[in-house]
Amino acid sequence: MKIPSTALVLFLSIALSTVSGRSSAQQFDDPATTGKIGSLLYHIDRMYVDDVDKQKLVDAAIVRMLEELDPHSIYIPKEDLEEVNEPLKGNFEGVGIQFNIVKDTIYVVDAIAGGPSERLGIRAGDRIIGIDKENVAGVGFKNNDVMTRLRGKKGTKVDVAILRRGEEYPLDFTIMRDKIPIFSVEASYMAEPGVGYIKVSRFSATTMKEFREKLVELKDKGMKDLILDLQGNGGGYLRTAIDMADEFLGDRKLVVYTEGRTSPRDDTYATKEGLFEKGRLVVLVDEGSASASEIVSGAIQDWDRGLIVGRRSFGKGLVQRPVMLSDGSAVRLTVSRYYTPSGRSIQKSYEDGLEAYQQEKIDRLAKGELTFADSIHNADTVKFFTMNKRIVYGGGGIMPDVFVPIDTTLSSNYFGQLVRKGILNTFALAQVDEQRSKLLAAYSGPEAFRKQFTVEATLISKLVTYAGKEGIEGDADGLARSKELISLRLKALIARDLWDTSAYWEVINADNPVDRSFQKALEALTDGSFQRFGMVK
Repeated sequence: MKIPSTALVLFLSIALSTVSGRSSAQQFDDPATTGKIGSLLYHIDRMYVDDVDKQKLVDAAIVRMLEELDPHSIYIPKEDLEEVNEPLKGNFEGVGIQFNIVKDTIYVVDAIAGGPSERLGIRAGDRIIGIDKENVAGVGFKNNDVMTRLRGKKGTKVDVAILRRGEEYPLDFTIMRDKIPIFSVEASYMAEPGVGYIKVSRFSATTMKEFREKLVELKDKGMKDLILDLQGNGGGYLRTAIDMADEFLGDRKLVVYTEGRTSPRDDTYATKEGLFEKGRLVVLVDEGSASASEIVSGAIQDWDRGLIVGRRSFGKGLVQRPVMLSDGSAVRLTVSRYYTPSGRSIQKSYEDGLEAYQQEKIDRLAKGELTFADSIHNADTVKFFTMNKRIVYGGGGIMPDVFVPIDTTLSSNYFGQLVRKGILNTFALAQVDEQRSKLLAAYSGPEAFRKQFTVEATLISKLVTYAGKEGIEGDADGLARSKELISLRLKALIARDLWDTSAYWEVINADNPVDRSFQKALEALTDGSFQRFGMVK
């Protein structure tokens, strides 16, 4: 079978004609471009010394071509497309559990609320020992092995055998697979009387439904002020970001505009009365907050609607549009830039290439930007002004109004190994599995647990022993240096396994010695910061 000499020409034609609306003949009649590519493919097929995987060759050419454009235009093979899109669609099809593998045993960490497993009574702490009559305990199963067997089309069935503490014999369940929500609102709770907290991990198709529900719940609990946590939020759908900003901004206020070489300027405005147009707002951002997170925080900052607290955001101001290719694969092609209401482009430079672009976040730490405010240097040429005539900056992320450094002194290689190898996760899960009833009886809820539970020296000693059995050698200096951090993470993981991810963040936020952004946000609500920045109506 001959390799089609038009393979890359077809790719180029589909990609750019989809964006611009012009035909492939209009776009690609230059023999110096498409003719050269087609000729090379033809000669490889006719003359190359060895057999060639033609699909692999074309895929590699597409990837390399996109790398020449910008860091965010990417190729997605057909077989990966569904998995890549799942977090943004907001659901997948399967049985609806979160699991962890501890000592070759599959533990249920949580049964997703409303999912088929939860409806059948499967619960946290259950151990899955069989799937469709196949033994899965003690046989070296990996995460992908479990997912392959438990995921499947809605309406199909899978049989699981479960061991449950207190039950003499295994319990058999037949689970009808269904659509399972992937929640993008990770946490919401009342941080203090009158102060609500919501953490959003991505901007997906279902984010606004989740977000509005949490806003209403917190307002019913007496929320007057809100801390919106976008730290580590890498973005998602542009439309979702616009809708979120709309909840905070008055009617007809500009949220964002986009513009590109073939895309004329397109302004988007707030359109309705939002759920939180009044009340003080603090938005947390860091070096992992990108794209849609920067749209929201940029609009909030430009309109002086709220206070931005943390560190400079990532700096992704390029808009991608999905382009389907003829074989079912796809390209996310950059078609325009987005700009905040004041006119700021947030996109950081990528002139030095992909590797330097990806390394830039790490370089910030080396340059001291994450630890010292005076290490951040803004160019005068990128000054802009908010509604209240405050100076803000573009050219590489959203600069916070209140800078919060990270503390690297508690980190150690020992702590890093405990995290990277999943030891803290699995140890916490094992502790909860042994003491779930006792712990739930001792603490009425996450708040009581946070205030009263202490990670004793005996528990740390058990952790060190457990880690040693898992191949992590003891490190007295590393343990001493990171003990406070290890204790906090362990306590938060136990809270998560007892309740949910909101409980995890409630513990982490209140006592975090490394990143005090949450504590700084609470302080900003009482120390006159809003008055200083002219944000009191």
